[in-house]
Amino acid sequence: MDEAKQIVTDIQKGVIKPIYFLTGEEPYYIDKISDYIEDSLLSEEEKGFNQMVMYGRDTSVDEIVSNAKRFPMMAERQVVIVKEAQDLSRTIEKLVDYAENPQPTTVLVICYKYRKLDKRKKLNKIIQKNGVVFEGKKLYENQVGDWIIRTMKSRSYPVSPKASQMLVEFLGNDLGKIDNELKKLQLICPKGTSVTPELIEENIGISKDFNNFELRNAIGEKDSVKAHRIANYFAQNPKDNPLIVTVSLLFSYFSQILQFHGLPDKSKASVAKQLKISPFFVNDYVVAARNYPMKKVSRNISLIQETDVKSKGVGAGNVPPGDLLKELLVKIMN
Repeated sequence: MDEAKQIVTDIQKGVIKPIYFLTGEEPYYIDKISDYIEDSLLSEEEKGFNQMVMYGRDTSVDEIVSNAKRFPMMAERQVVIVKEAQDLSRTIEKLVDYAENPQPTTVLVICYKYRKLDKRKKLNKIIQKNGVVFEGKKLYENQVGDWIIRTMKSRSYPVSPKASQMLVEFLGNDLGKIDNELKKLQLICPKGTSVTPELIEENIGISKDFNNFELRNAIGEKDSVKAHRIANYFAQNPKDNPLIVTVSLLFSYFSQILQFHGLPDKSKASVAKQLKISPFFVNDYVVAARNYPMKKVSRNISLIQETDVKSKGVGAGNVPPGDLLKELLVKIMN
């Protein structure tokens, strides 16, 4: 996220604010900014007396303010970091008085995860004036693939679109979880290594041939043999391939195909923008739309919704999830 990078860049240039209020539903960048300040702002010698890490569940706003008002010892500044500050949500507005007149030799970092600071309240306005309010926003799954490619490119590891999509399908939009897996690859592979589906299968354990991405493509191409082969694999490995996830992804897929049919401009750039997909995958949707006219797409969406209900135990008796998926595939591709 550009805003997070800008905060780090400003600190590196010596533009340091007295308060950093890090908030939002996506904790990844909150941790990145907080960790950077914790690791870099003071020397190792200075940290012993001038750096304090507190936790919201074990402290109070009054105690935070008391520590923030202290003067540094034999250093230019002190750093006070409050982690899990969302546990102080009921009293966080009590920071207003301090935020109006912050100690200039203190850098106070508030990590307020999974919540948003109320923009209508005085605290937000005061910190915006005297410090930094950063909101970490969750990426949609259709944005995560590009994030993976950009992130790894910056680290000198080119990632193929299919490889990034495999990671998204398997790990969702949890950036911290994804980054942990990417770092494992970096430990194993030298810089410049291309991250391919084969590399991911070998080192992360995601099958390059038997995953939801390949199932979706098989359905789009009406390759029933391949689709049922993947369904059989899912049935044999239900914990790694839960039906509820597959059904959800198929619903999104056919919803996108329905949207494709309604687009007046079907150029690659327009389709990629409207469906929020990589241009690399546009041709897959062209093929799928050819194989599934609008009327059949609407019917398939209804079939997927029925299977979703059955997967949750309504009207399916004791039918195994693998059999529900195979039944759905027969109906969809008929």
